[in-house]
Amino acid sequence: MSEEMNPLPEEPAQDEEQTPLEQFIFHQRRGLEEFGKAMESLLPPGFREHTQAAGNEFATGFRVLIDAAIDEIKKASEMEDPEARQAAEDERQASANLSADDEDEDTGGGERRKIEVEFDD
Repeated sequence: MSEEMNPLPEEPAQDEEQTPLEQFIFHQRRGLEEFGKAMESLLPPGFREHTQAAGNEFATGFRVLIDAAIDEIKKASEMEDPEARQAAEDERQASANLSADDEDEDTGGGERRKIEVEFDD
């Protein structure tokens, strides 16, 4: 709650009539903002930086977990839907063919031969 944040709400004009509930909410909001500033002034800047970094890492961890769960749900739905299962299988097959083609290029055609080596003792 540094000075970069929004300033405290201004006092409502006297000619505007507010309900007691609106007045209560206004004063509670101002009290919370002041309390936040007081707490922030007690903590050193390094603490705030590391706390923010920890929060970011925490959120990133949950994103990874949720993405993995989404992938598992997609796999399960593919198994239930025959058309989706076929499309997924075709995609996996195409991916396997691409990787096999890459191996063929690396080994000079993909042929495997036995080579016998004799050692003179």
